[in-house]
Amino acid sequence: MVADPATSSPAGTAIPLTANSAQVEAVDKVPSTHSVNAVDQACRWYIAVVNNNSEKSVRDKLTALGHTCYVATQSYVRVLRSGRRVRSEQVVIRAAVFVHCSEPERRRIVAYPFIKRFMTDRAVCAKGRPATVPEREMQTLRFILGNSDSPVSIIDRPLRRGDRVRIVRGGLRGLEGEILDTTGGDSELLIELSVLGCALLRISRLNVEAAV
Repeated sequence: MVADPATSSPAGTAIPLTANSAQVEAVDKVPSTHSVNAVDQACRWYIAVVNNNSEKSVRDKLTALGHTCYVATQSYVRVLRSGRRVRSEQVVIRAAVFVHCSEPERRRIVAYPFIKRFMTDRAVCAKGRPATVPEREMQTLRFILGNSDSPVSIIDRPLRRGDRVRIVRGGLRGLEGEILDTTGGDSELLIELSVLGCALLRISRLNVEAAV
């Protein structure tokens, strides 16, 4: 869920979600003008990228301007030195504010000085399409953060040896291969060349996605 903003939370049970990390569904491409207008007017959950530590203030500003938005937070009780217990709100997905709006509204929001940009779907980022999060995933995210008794972490889904992936950025975009190794920040990718054998290369994790 671009260089996705870093996500962090208090130490605890890690729960993989498709919200950040990344699996997001791209805006459908529709052929007719009538359909485009209908799609543009439909409200979706977009992900606004903001400065770290400004998530809640941006949420409050957007709400005051009449927009529907959500910051992924989890409440917890903090004990002060005096022994007094204070309930605090911890941001779980940093540098991100989820905004429920139509495409025309999103274009207005991105012009606000406190919005850096909107996250794009890495699979179609070359086309500049904004990423959207399905409603069911937003409901799941909000349910977990609102009801978990232990700290929640949002993590990216890791690549493993044997995973089939597709390159989504750079000059090799579109090629598919198998992950041989995941040590370090890059992955060693094996591309089969049939008669010639196999081509071996190292490629950044940010440039590949799981192949369907």
